[in-house]
Amino acid sequence: MQYREFGKTGENLSVLGFGAMRFPLIDGDDAKIDYEKAIPMVRHAIDNGLNYLDTAYPYHSGTSEAFCAKVMKDGYREKVKIATKLPTWTIKKHEDMDEKLNEQLKNLEVEQIDFYLLHALSNKFWPTMKDNDYKTFLNNAKKEGKIKHIGFSFHDDLNLFKEIVDDYDWDFCQIQLNYMDENYQAGLEGMKYAHEKGLGIIIMEPLRGGLLARTDLPKEVEELWNSCETKRTPAEWALKYLWNMKEVGLVLSGMSTMEQVVENLKTASETTVDSLTSQEVETINKVKDFYNSRMIVNCTNCKYCMPCPVGVNIPENFWAYNHESIFDDFGKADYWINKWLEEPQRASNCVQCGQCEQQCPQNIEIIKHLDIINNKYIKKNA
Repeated sequence: MQYREFGKTGENLSVLGFGAMRFPLIDGDDAKIDYEKAIPMVRHAIDNGLNYLDTAYPYHSGTSEAFCAKVMKDGYREKVKIATKLPTWTIKKHEDMDEKLNEQLKNLEVEQIDFYLLHALSNKFWPTMKDNDYKTFLNNAKKEGKIKHIGFSFHDDLNLFKEIVDDYDWDFCQIQLNYMDENYQAGLEGMKYAHEKGLGIIIMEPLRGGLLARTDLPKEVEELWNSCETKRTPAEWALKYLWNMKEVGLVLSGMSTMEQVVENLKTASETTVDSLTSQEVETINKVKDFYNSRMIVNCTNCKYCMPCPVGVNIPENFWAYNHESIFDDFGKADYWINKWLEEPQRASNCVQCGQCEQQCPQNIEIIKHLDIINNKYIKKNA
């Protein structure tokens, strides 16, 4: 296992972290983790050097923290750092933050949480955190010894990410990044910005929800991977892309089988900074370019079209639409548009004023594509 010094925390963390959100289930019920299969998976990873276990209040329908408590028994608490997250969407007043943290300490059966994050900060939840004085809550929790290192996870645009980074003396942050999402949300620019300020960087969605690990590849992608002198699985390529960067502290993987654990441990033991050859980097870029060629809307996420006068989140609607066309994944596109986006942000609210098209440097027919998205994803749920 490779280890890296994690930002200004002084901790040496394994480059691979275990995300406690995709465990084997009983009867397909997300709340019923199969302990007999899942506990050996996590402990095998820890026995082989992994020292970061990441959970959150809502994972596995609220049962993940209690599961992690079981994992950490029998001496494993001393071998692993535990991370969990404050569910920001549940906070209505300042006292709610203390109540949730105390509940999480009880769930995890620990006196201190090693890495504590404000979960899923975005334009929707960030104002609530500020209004309820999140700084005093975090400062007091750290002073009382309930939490050790303070961070946040993030799902929104780059400008907000930089604002949050600059608003508090964070120890670390957690962002979505993979070779397909270099300019999405915080992206590479945000990663470098936070790293320069001393924050440890945790990567989530390294495989884009498992899509970059699929073995049922388009013929063109399979040929590109095979053309490289080095032979790897798609998952190995995606993970090595991230571990090749000096800014990356650790990469989270929500592993679902022992086979995935074994493969990821092997990859994590072999990969160091700047270890990819120029040919390997070129191959990854060619795969990325092929996938991008399948985009329906040539949106670069520049956000010149924003803000929309009626609140439609144009880039996020296009991200979901392109996601389906690139990966043949209707399910996530549907979820993103109908569940992740708030109702005013959806394409159905477009009034066809045309302001966005006047600002778009790519000359995208935004109104036409929003209408297609509305008919394809939204009206079916009406």
